[in-house]
Amino acid sequence: MKNELSIGIVGAGGFAAFAATAFIHVPGIKIAAITDVQPEASQKLAHTFQAKVYPEYESFLKEPNIDLVYIATPPFLHFEQSRLALLAGKHVICEKPAALETKEAEELVTLAQSRQLLYTVNLMQRYNPLFYTVKKLIDEKILGDFLHGFFENYASDEKLTPDHWFWEENKSGGIFIEHGVHFFDLFAGWLGHGQVVHAAQWQRPDITTKIIDRVQATVVYPKGPVNFYHGFDQPKLLDRQEMRLQFERGDITLYEWVPVRMRLHGLVLHAQIEELKLSLGNWSIVEHTTPSTANNKVTGRFKDVVFDRLISLEHGSDAEKEKRYQQLLISMIQDQWSWIKNRDHIRVIDHTNAVESVRIAEQAKKMSAMK
Repeated sequence: MKNELSIGIVGAGGFAAFAATAFIHVPGIKIAAITDVQPEASQKLAHTFQAKVYPEYESFLKEPNIDLVYIATPPFLHFEQSRLALLAGKHVICEKPAALETKEAEELVTLAQSRQLLYTVNLMQRYNPLFYTVKKLIDEKILGDFLHGFFENYASDEKLTPDHWFWEENKSGGIFIEHGVHFFDLFAGWLGHGQVVHAAQWQRPDITTKIIDRVQATVVYPKGPVNFYHGFDQPKLLDRQEMRLQFERGDITLYEWVPVRMRLHGLVLHAQIEELKLSLGNWSIVEHTTPSTANNKVTGRFKDVVFDRLISLEHGSDAEKEKRYQQLLISMIQDQWSWIKNRDHIRVIDHTNAVESVRIAEQAKKMSAMK
């Protein structure tokens, strides 16, 4: 069994550097090669990791020392670069999205499976400890049945100039595909496979070029509906994200697009409070009712609701964001490498996430374009 994993990086931008720094925290992983259309960017990243620079992707793929290709280029390049890497016999981890169309993502999965190679997309949200906390709350119905959710993304466009590829749908896929896949996958992990029932998009007014800067979609999951809104029209200082899940006996709110802070508000029993303390670690509780020795009783949805306290529990801090982000990348690469070494290993994310996230995003994109 090979105890080293040599990674070749395609695309030498800022995020690739951040990801590579996380990857090498894992013993046995090294960055072996870099390629980018901008030679200066390649040289700079290669110098940091003492890696070899390749001026063209074709010569890069011929390097026998590369075990896995990590792709961090704009979305319109993902399909072809992933396809060529798989044909060259390399494992592939690609940044989101897998491709601009579902059929292309499915083609990559088929190709990888035919060659017994790893292929996945870095949908790292499911490695977040808060993902499992929320999943436990949903699955064990600690606040009752799930009723409704939303994700609101008020993102910055401060670095997105009018000629940036992000605004060109033939290069980015549009906001749903370029950005929304993360959150479609996150909620699918909590609520099951969904279907888009409504979507809309809005064009930025008073400009000569077509720029879609706001999109909205409603996805119905087996457990209930979720509304997704993405707007890229904020100064960086106002950039913020929030997601909320509403239940019969309260709600959970997560903050930031990589959640590091959570607020739970609802009616709970003493035993549930103690269980939450154990699972969350650092927390603070605000009491909204005086603790009682006897159970209180109210009604909702024509059912009795028995509780001890109405509380707001808060966990985490925004200061943890960068550290959490790095840990997600470390967990992701460890998980994928474990599969390379042992095909019986069950991964947190695999090729199915890559395809399903694009499927939902493509549904939303097509539906919104019809409005």
